[in-house]
Amino acid sequence: MYIKISSFTRWVTSALCLLILFSAHASAQTISLKGKWRFKIDAKDEGVQAKWYSSALPETVNLPGSMAENLKGDDITLKTKWTGSIYDSSYFYHPRLEKYRKPGNLKIPFWLTPAKHYTGAAWYQKDVEIPADWKNQRVILSLEYPHSETRVWIDEVEIGSAFTFVVAQNFELPANLKPGKHTITLLIDNRIKAINVGQDSHSLTDHTQGNWNGVVGKMFLQAGSPFYFEDIQVYPDLKKKSATVKIELKGLASVSSTGKITLSAKSFNTKNSIQVKPVTVPYEIKNGTGTLEINLPMGDKIATWDEFDPALYRLTASLFSKDGKKDQKDIQFGMREFKAVGRSFEINGRPVFLRGTVNNCEFPLTGYPAMDVAAWERIFKISKAHGLNHMRFHSWCPPEAAFIAADLVGFYLQPEGPSWANHGSSIGEGKPIDQFIYDETNRMTKSYGNYASFCMMAYGNEPRGKQVEYLTKFNNYWKAKDSRRLYTGASVGGSWPVIPNNEFMVRAGARGLDWGKQPESFSTYARQIEQFTVPFVAHEMGQYCVFPNFEEMKKYTGVYRAKNFEMFQEDLADHDMADQAKDFLMASGKLQALCYKNEIEKALRTPNYNGFQLLSLNDYPGQGTALVGVLDAFWDEKGYITAKEFKRFSNSTVPLLKVPKFVYTNNESLNASVEVAHFGKAPIPNATILWVIKDASGTVLSKGKFDQKSLPVANCIQIGDIQFGLSAIQKATQLNLEVSIEGTEFANDWNFWVYPAELPKAKSNFYYTEILDDQAKKVLEEGGNVFLNAAGKVVKGKEVVQTFLPVFWNTSWFKMRPPHTLGILCDPKNPALANFPTEGHSDMQWWEIVNKAQTMNLEDFPPGFRPIIQPIDTWFLNRRLALVLEARVGKGKLIVSSANLSPDLKASPAVQQLYFSLQQYMMSENFKPKYEVAFNTVKDIFESPSKIQFNTFTKDSPDELKPKPKTN
Repeated sequence: MYIKISSFTRWVTSALCLLILFSAHASAQTISLKGKWRFKIDAKDEGVQAKWYSSALPETVNLPGSMAENLKGDDITLKTKWTGSIYDSSYFYHPRLEKYRKPGNLKIPFWLTPAKHYTGAAWYQKDVEIPADWKNQRVILSLEYPHSETRVWIDEVEIGSAFTFVVAQNFELPANLKPGKHTITLLIDNRIKAINVGQDSHSLTDHTQGNWNGVVGKMFLQAGSPFYFEDIQVYPDLKKKSATVKIELKGLASVSSTGKITLSAKSFNTKNSIQVKPVTVPYEIKNGTGTLEINLPMGDKIATWDEFDPALYRLTASLFSKDGKKDQKDIQFGMREFKAVGRSFEINGRPVFLRGTVNNCEFPLTGYPAMDVAAWERIFKISKAHGLNHMRFHSWCPPEAAFIAADLVGFYLQPEGPSWANHGSSIGEGKPIDQFIYDETNRMTKSYGNYASFCMMAYGNEPRGKQVEYLTKFNNYWKAKDSRRLYTGASVGGSWPVIPNNEFMVRAGARGLDWGKQPESFSTYARQIEQFTVPFVAHEMGQYCVFPNFEEMKKYTGVYRAKNFEMFQEDLADHDMADQAKDFLMASGKLQALCYKNEIEKALRTPNYNGFQLLSLNDYPGQGTALVGVLDAFWDEKGYITAKEFKRFSNSTVPLLKVPKFVYTNNESLNASVEVAHFGKAPIPNATILWVIKDASGTVLSKGKFDQKSLPVANCIQIGDIQFGLSAIQKATQLNLEVSIEGTEFANDWNFWVYPAELPKAKSNFYYTEILDDQAKKVLEEGGNVFLNAAGKVVKGKEVVQTFLPVFWNTSWFKMRPPHTLGILCDPKNPALANFPTEGHSDMQWWEIVNKAQTMNLEDFPPGFRPIIQPIDTWFLNRRLALVLEARVGKGKLIVSSANLSPDLKASPAVQQLYFSLQQYMMSENFKPKYEVAFNTVKDIFESPSKIQFNTFTKDSPDELKPKPKTN
């Protein structure tokens, strides 16, 4: 941080002492500053000139806390100047959304809505009593997580300023400060100024934590020895069973000191405590500084740290000066070595596969990060319950509590500099941000570098500017300075230039599902990563959306409200589908889970693939509301997949199945190859792999086991083949194949569908047509039945692009980039689907039917009308859509399909089977459509466009829609 010392105190050292949670100065005394502070907003920047620090401020707030929590700031209006990009401006202009722009009913869709909003200067003030026995001691003011630029006065003397997003801000009080009452005044400014990290950086954007003003962590005054530990860094060496301890000492600039330093360490979370023999060495401080490098033998038996056994030590460093001064500092560290070996990661010499999620600083109750260890332990334990072992922090660095918790839980972290230098900023072009990134990452490593979980680091997210030159130098700087972790220039999309000296790659390009073609489970990402010679981690994998969970709104009891959810819910009701919200959530959620399963499995079966970072396990509340998580923004389950179910395909050990397809006819065989990805604690000797095939009732159709095989720590472990003839299956059937490792929790399963190769021939009693022609109208008028295959003929709804995959990230941020739907909803008990085994949502058998099929917009259909098969629209538009519908028209009955369903015997098996099921339904007594619809209403689907069309009203666009940046 930047400290400017006034002339009053320029003889005092400018050094800062960062106190970590486990620090305790033996002679230190602490005064907490939590509680009531006086307060005043300085919207006109007049406080400094008017010397507000010299008089009592008129209002009060509680600290730690933000202005919004204290209900200070401006009301939210259409003119609120947010920090964050808005690429879909339709909210501000579209007549359909006018009611949400009115005062009293203001509902914004871009992100959560805070109670108050304010960017600018704000003043905080508190009186303190300095004890008489603090004389001749060093006194610091420590503020954890102010946001973000702070100036400090003691009485009427300014003692320093600081600007950082990543560590506590510490200020040294004047050495000649007299005992008694004094006034501390803070001026905190959260505006983007000369140092612009980027308005969408998660360190400050309204998309995530919000650009809040205040102090939210520990706040205290502390007195201690004038000779003290400025910095202690521990460098483990597993081969030598020792640790190198590098120490910086500080004291008064004009004073020298000699004495002894003793280092001792012991494990504190292992079954048996390990005590390290203390080491004592002399020290000397000259002209206020001193350095030491001490070798600390850890003993013959050392406990190493990793995801399975997160053993930790506490190092105690004690300083005893010859004149009786004392100082003590405790450091938490782990004996571990995280490195890249060729194209693989290794932890303590064992291969590791990173199964990660991106943390985007979503804290919907407070709007700022959790500052306590327990909250972070909960997050990491939930992530572990889903089989993950890694977390990236997108363009922000979490507080110290996160590192402490990750150490305890055993979780690998990739914090980043607080920058997404793209929107409104850039790197490598001589701007102040260039030096700020170095300053911030140095602060991060100084404060958190001893934590075992701090395994990786990047500058930040997807920059622009002269990035190759800048980030190459950035990597070289850090590789030379600190070998305890691995470095990559930036976490980037697939179009960003490659930084040649990255120690690992975090980039897109080798992710996603190629479901424009028939789904299978044998392809890999090998071709996409073959150019890289270092470990590869997939950047922001997934991003599959689900429909909003409106029951979540009641959880927003803090400083934020989910006005975006309220808007989507009301709009859904306006489109006559309020009663379907829960069904939309569950059906879209099942498709989302299917996508995550298949993408993660594809990564696990790819040779030389070393990890993924989901975007993300929990929902992202900004950028238009990106509902991409299987968990909500509170890290709670939504109801359609449990942690245990998710962990089956995302774990340290995962059985995998390689098949060319998931839909078969009964004149074929199901031929599958089994392999295992095993990145566990150790090889599994003599593993027995079991398999079983069951039908939907749970009846076992076949089972077997493979010869015992030892599983090394690796992926692509070939187990054997399964062959199962399907001729005994005479009707449409759903099968499930499960593969498990005997005596372990490791199991995985896949659904398959088998249809008769030849369906029964029956003469239809309805009129089949591909045009709603005069003959169809006549048949209906005379009381007959009509099947209309309207594939390719739809006009009303033609703008809706449907693929088997759901919406990516969200349609607002990407300006309605397709696809626009979230899967399908149907009733598996509907007699129309009696011969087409299905659940109420998309699964693999629907791919042949749904992918790229048109949807019909039923905007003019009667209230309450529900189709047989209903595509779920993006929640920004909530169009009432249909893929297959039935209705009474005139005296007759009609089924319309915008999917290409026909009696064509050359159609794919699932298409034939669904058409057969509908055919049988139409010829049965169950064919009794509930709703009556006018012939012209149906006909209008093929004549008139939708009344409401999407318009962003915005020329700018997110990175992915822009031309590829120059490679410098």
